[in-house]
Amino acid sequence: MKTPISSRVPLSRRHGERGVTIVLVALAMVAIIAMAALSIDVITLYLAKQEAQRSADAAALAAAKVISLSGLTGDPRNVTSNWALICGPDDGTNGVATRTAKAVVNQNLVANGSAATPTVTYSSGGTSSSDCTALSSTGFGVNPIVTVQLNRTNLPTFFSRIWGPRSNSISATATAEVFNPSNSGNSGSQPTGTIIPVQPRCVKPWVVPNQDPWTTAPNRHGYFCGQHDPIDRVDMPSCNPLVSTTDGSIQHPGISVNGGGLSGVIGETFWLSPDCRWTATGNCTLRESTPQANFNNGSGFMKGADPGNPPNYPNLVFAPGQVGVTPVIGVPSCTNGNEFEEAIEGCDQPTNYTCGVSPDNGGTNAIDLSRYPDTPTSNGVACLIHQSDVGNWTSASGQDFLSPFAQPSTYPFQMSAGSSNPLLTAGLSSGTPVSVSPSIVSLPIYDEKDPGVNLQSGRMSQVTFVGFLQVFINSVDQFGNVNVTVLNVSGCSNGQSSLVGTPVVANSPVPIRLITPP
Repeated sequence: MKTPISSRVPLSRRHGERGVTIVLVALAMVAIIAMAALSIDVITLYLAKQEAQRSADAAALAAAKVISLSGLTGDPRNVTSNWALICGPDDGTNGVATRTAKAVVNQNLVANGSAATPTVTYSSGGTSSSDCTALSSTGFGVNPIVTVQLNRTNLPTFFSRIWGPRSNSISATATAEVFNPSNSGNSGSQPTGTIIPVQPRCVKPWVVPNQDPWTTAPNRHGYFCGQHDPIDRVDMPSCNPLVSTTDGSIQHPGISVNGGGLSGVIGETFWLSPDCRWTATGNCTLRESTPQANFNNGSGFMKGADPGNPPNYPNLVFAPGQVGVTPVIGVPSCTNGNEFEEAIEGCDQPTNYTCGVSPDNGGTNAIDLSRYPDTPTSNGVACLIHQSDVGNWTSASGQDFLSPFAQPSTYPFQMSAGSSNPLLTAGLSSGTPVSVSPSIVSLPIYDEKDPGVNLQSGRMSQVTFVGFLQVFINSVDQFGNVNVTVLNVSGCSNGQSSLVGTPVVANSPVPIRLITPP
């Protein structure tokens, strides 16, 4: 029998392999730790990137909202030289939109409790600048574009630093557009000759004719456009339209202060008065078959000769719009169940509020003369804006207000919280500046000169909406007369050939939206 060959490793060789396992474990631990640290770095950079992008998005939208509410698009050529007050250089006194964007960034911390460094620029037609006044010769005033870029350096990373000094830095960019269809087919970001209509989701059912009650200054006897001067026995010139029915452009561009309208439509203060004869019940019988701004019923007041009523100059009459197509949302508890009143107090969202679509081309915009709007308007507005005294239309009685009341003397216009603002319960003080308010509303403008329009009492009449007014409600009286100040205007053509695409749907007639960076 043969002796088996020993499989044992010589002792000397085993001594030379001592500690190899520990080395392998150590190397494996280093690799595992490195991979874990690198994973942490990747996650840190990814989350920081996401946080920075959210911050940039919010900042761009906030700046765009400031531009929209400022009425800057109502002065598309900067004829009043006020653009710098909204988006000029951030020197501590100018550039409200820029400062707002930076404030939003500072509220959105990006990794390790630090804010990213923002750069805010404005652009149009391929040109960009940190001062939008340098863009006045382009289409910036039609559809302003704002871009916010964030850069965050020295993020708390480990091994990713080996890839270079920029490996622990992130950046994010967001671009927002303030979309106004007015003349957008001839300037701005849209193709030449095309206008994309807007469709505000929350519109008050006060349909106004396409007329500007502040077309000219009153004459020496105080009579406005569209009125008859019985002293000089002359008819004042007719009022000009608010927007062009050809290209949607604003016909009286510019920004006015002190409630007048000599420098432009933005800032005009006037009365919205029901174009219905005083019957208190039943149908709306029009005061005049062809609505005219600055209507004069012979007494100087919209309701009889009662000296307690507000004067009707300047004024713009309205007809009740169709409501109830879809449910009204956000109705406060002070409603009394009237659907027209609910549409004022809440958010009426019929799909028929579309700009530029005529009845001949499938439009469903309508005026409803089967209802009488005076009392529902008075109750609805008082409920909406928290006005406690409808007999007081010269000062705030709970509602938010402009400063001075109904006649803002400086631009940008400043809104302040009224004594009945619901936010007072959350610690807000009366008189504190606010950026949102229930007093900001939108209403449609219709083409009253369209030969196809036939307004008859007691009937529903289809019309073409050629634009929207965004106004701040100052007050309402007990007869449904609403005192407003214009914040913005948007217009579109009433010709289908110039309208393309799906309407831009938003809560504002001058909506804001994130877009792909230009």
